[in-house]
Amino acid sequence: VVVFVLVFLLEQNLRSVLLRLQNTIQSKTAIPTNQVYPKFISLAKIWTGFQDEMVLLSVISNIQANLEPFTRSHKEVLQDSVLQPLLTGLILRTDEERIAETSGLEGRVEHAPHFKNLEFLFPETTRNFNQLPLQYKGFCGYSIAVHDRLLLPGNPLVGVLRYKDHFFCFTSKEAAVKFAADPDRYIAHIAEAAKRSPELIQLLELHMQFSTITPYGKSAEPGHMIEKPLTKRDSGIQTEVHPIESHIDPDYEWNEWEMRRKAIKLANLRTRITHSVQTDGSNFRRNNATQIYLPKTQDTQTKREKGTSVPKPRVFIAGLRGCKSQTTEAYKVDLTLDVDTHNDICD
Repeated sequence: VVVFVLVFLLEQNLRSVLLRLQNTIQSKTAIPTNQVYPKFISLAKIWTGFQDEMVLLSVISNIQANLEPFTRSHKEVLQDSVLQPLLTGLILRTDEERIAETSGLEGRVEHAPHFKNLEFLFPETTRNFNQLPLQYKGFCGYSIAVHDRLLLPGNPLVGVLRYKDHFFCFTSKEAAVKFAADPDRYIAHIAEAAKRSPELIQLLELHMQFSTITPYGKSAEPGHMIEKPLTKRDSGIQTEVHPIESHIDPDYEWNEWEMRRKAIKLANLRTRITHSVQTDGSNFRRNNATQIYLPKTQDTQTKREKGTSVPKPRVFIAGLRGCKSQTTEAYKVDLTLDVDTHNDICD
């Protein structure tokens, strides 16, 4: 039904865009690009939408073809003769009939004082009530937890429970009251049920409770619904240059060209001959060594010391002080003693 509605809307949009494009072009030979290009872009988007719907129809057809063998086996195992005794006295109702029975005012949840930190939302008190992101894709959480993973569509008109910024809907007022009495316990039961049936994780969008699973829409490879997260970390390691010192090879070479050079050198030595020559002059020669005593330092001291002293020359200029005449009359007086007189004084 959803696919039919989308295709019908795409056909209407296609007719309207083609009509506007025809009115714009008509019989003109030249049209401004700002008038034509937006309409062609709209046509491209519509064409892409048709292609997406074709892919979706092919996927649905493949699913139907794959499920057909299971329906045949189901009919063979659960025949009418087996099911009829079990359905005796029971009234079978469709999801639409069940929702219609609980859509009245008598089927709504009445706010009770024991609902602490809980709030039930209704269409007349909540803006954009139909656009609330319901948990478990709109299925009743109480039915999943209590009735062994039974998927029953919830009725938002009963009352949408708001708990920890999540919105839950239920099939009946009784289910809503019991779930609101202890929400954490029922949420934990649903998580355990999803562990037993992993297909419910993607169906009910339980990715917040299972951090190791990627949503199907964000999967890198289509068809792989469960993926492990990519964990990355930085690591480093440091080793010694030579852990065991006794095994160091001094002739080790890491360079391939150096090893080739040594190999060529050794290969060339195989074709070489060593020659030795001894002459007559070098025959019976030996090394000689000579040791001498170095001369020693000697001092001589006499019993008598004698020295000579010469007089110092002394000159005095007289007549410079106390001169009253205009001309200075000065004369030089030699006060130096002769050598003999000086020696006698010293002795």
